[in-house]
Amino acid sequence: MKKRIYKIYLFRHGRTYDNVEGEFCGWRNSRLVKSGHDDAKIVAQRLKKKHFQVAFHTRLVRSKQTLKHVLKFHPECNVLIQDDRMIERNYGKFNGSTHLKIVKKYSPKKYDFWHRTFKGRPPRGESFADVEKRVRKFIRDLKSFIKRRKVNVAISSHGNSIRLFRKIMEKSSIKESVEWFIPYDDYFEYSIKV
Repeated sequence: MKKRIYKIYLFRHGRTYDNVEGEFCGWRNSRLVKSGHDDAKIVAQRLKKKHFQVAFHTRLVRSKQTLKHVLKFHPECNVLIQDDRMIERNYGKFNGSTHLKIVKKYSPKKYDFWHRTFKGRPPRGESFADVEKRVRKFIRDLKSFIKRRKVNVAISSHGNSIRLFRKIMEKSSIKESVEWFIPYDDYFEYSIKV
């Protein structure tokens, strides 16, 4: 029997108040600013001619707000699933603090370690390695879900979980993945053969 190809469309939420203020957003429930809604509308236009039957989002309002714009063009999508394994990296004690405040308080070297090294874990927060573990489980279950349901899916997610999703799906290095900028107004597309 010939295998079929199903698609995953993965995108980041639009810019939030925390993003604009240079704050660690993490698990805070920061809403989209006007330009963030514009980011989401651009993603919606880019995905307008794609087709998916299921969409995933996290519990955070910015993920849901972005998905709402995208869904305006997708009446074929009738299943929405919340899955927090694709939620943003938890910055723990730093959630809500500006990047500048952390640099001044702890030093640029410590900031760089916590912010952009793979195993750097902010106090009471997550490292990229921690996020990769939950994203890897999500991908495993997602592939099984796509195979069972035979559907294309959209995922409204967050910069750092997308970073690790890309690392796994694209078989990229740690060095590459920690240096990527994940855009607010574009998407990533992956194919799954089942």
